[in-house]
Amino acid sequence: MSIFIVSKRSDSLSGIITVPGDKSISHRALIFGALSSGTTKIHGLLVSQDVTNTANALTSLGVPSEIINNTWHINGVGTGGFIQPTTATLDFGNSGTGVRLMLGALAGHDITVTCVGDKSLSRRPLQRVTAPLKQMGLTVDSSCNTLPVTVTGTTELLPIEYTLPVPSAQVKSAILIAGLQARGTTCVIENEATRDHTERMLRYFGAKIETKCKNGRTSISVDGYTELTGREVWIPGDPSSAAFLIAAATIVPGSDLTLNNILYNPTRTGFYQSLLEMGADITLKNKRELGGEPVVDIRVRSSKLKGIIVPPERAPSMIDEYPILAVTAAFAAGTTVMQGLDELKVKESNRLSATAAGLVANGVDANIYDATLTVIGTQSVLGGGLVTTNLDHRIAMAFSILGLGALNAVTIDDGSVLATSFPDFCSVVRSIGGNIETVWSSS
Repeated sequence: MSIFIVSKRSDSLSGIITVPGDKSISHRALIFGALSSGTTKIHGLLVSQDVTNTANALTSLGVPSEIINNTWHINGVGTGGFIQPTTATLDFGNSGTGVRLMLGALAGHDITVTCVGDKSLSRRPLQRVTAPLKQMGLTVDSSCNTLPVTVTGTTELLPIEYTLPVPSAQVKSAILIAGLQARGTTCVIENEATRDHTERMLRYFGAKIETKCKNGRTSISVDGYTELTGREVWIPGDPSSAAFLIAAATIVPGSDLTLNNILYNPTRTGFYQSLLEMGADITLKNKRELGGEPVVDIRVRSSKLKGIIVPPERAPSMIDEYPILAVTAAFAAGTTVMQGLDELKVKESNRLSATAAGLVANGVDANIYDATLTVIGTQSVLGGGLVTTNLDHRIAMAFSILGLGALNAVTIDDGSVLATSFPDFCSVVRSIGGNIETVWSSS
C-alpha cells in the first residue's frame, strides 16, 4: 500500500496554531540529557520518527527514560556512562542529525556500535563527521563513506582544533559533543556561522563553552571533563515546519494566520528575511526567551510577492527551507535566484534537483546552474503534476503547499515521509482551511 497526498486550490487560510517542537533542539535535548547527571525533563519534544529513533538508540545504550503527562524524563548516565548495546545495530532511520550527533557522543565511550539508516540516509556522506572524530580517537570500520558504519569509542579522546571545510552544524556539534569527553579544550572554527543550538544548550546544561568572533570567523571552544547537570527543557515550535504554513498563508489569497511559540534563533531566520524582501506581510509579536532560545509569535497574511536574489551566505540560516522558498517564488512576480546551494545536493535527497523537478512538473520555469536555482514566477501556477519525493519530507510538504495555490491539483507520491518531522502535517493544514487529503493506493 502507498500513501499519496493530493492538495488542491484553497480558499483563505486562517487560525491560531502551533507547530511541532523543533527537531534540531529535540535531538540535542535527548542526547545532552543522557550525558548529564540527574534527570532532564523535556516539554514539547517532537515525537517524530527521527527523534524517536534517537530516543530508542539512547535506550539501547542504557539510558532510562519515561513519559509522564507528555513530559519526557531522561535519567542521565553522565559522560562516559553508555553501555555496550545488546541490539546488533542502532537504527537512525532518516535522521542525519541523529546519527551525526550520536557519533560524537559515542566517541567517548569504550564500546563498539554499528549505526544503520534507511535507504535515503545510507546515501548521505559521513566522512565530514568521521574524519575529525577519527583525529580525536574514534575508530571507524567502514568499507565506504556511508552507512552502515561500525565505530569503537575510547575513554582517551584527544582534543583538537578543527576548521570546518564547509558549513555544517551537525559536524560542529559532533566535534563539540566529543570534546566534552576529551582531556583538554576542543575548538571548532567556522568561516560561516551555522545553527548554534548545541552551544546554547551545552551552556544551559553547565558546559564550559566559549564563542569568539573575529574577522568574520567564529571559534567555539569547549572544555572536556566538565559534568553536565540535568535540566528542564522547553522545546519551541520548529521554524522549518512553520515555514510551510507561513508560505501557504502568503500565497493563498485572503489568508490571515498566526503561529505561536516559534523558535526565532538568529541562525535560523534566513527564510523569513527572504520572504520579507519578497514583500510578505509578516509580523513578529511577543518576543521572549525560552530555555536559552529566542521565541516569537508570527502573524502572516497573504501578500503580493516579487522575485529577489538570495545570496549564498544566507544558505546556512535556511538550508532546510529552500524547497518551500522555491515554491513561494513560483507565485511571485519576476525571477528569484537562490545561490550557494551545494549543501542541498547531500540532504535526504538531492534536494536541489528534486525541487527543480517538482516545479517543472507543475508548469513552473525553473533551472539549475551549478549550485544556483532560478525560479521564474508566474503568479498563476498551473499545477497538475506528480511530485517524486525520493524519501524527502521537505519535498513532500513544499509541493503539498504549492497545490493549495495552483490552478490544478498536485499529487505527492509518498505521504509516509511526513512522519520524519511533521506527522500531523495534513490535519494541521486542513484545520486552517487547506484543501488537502491523503489517498491510499494498492498499486
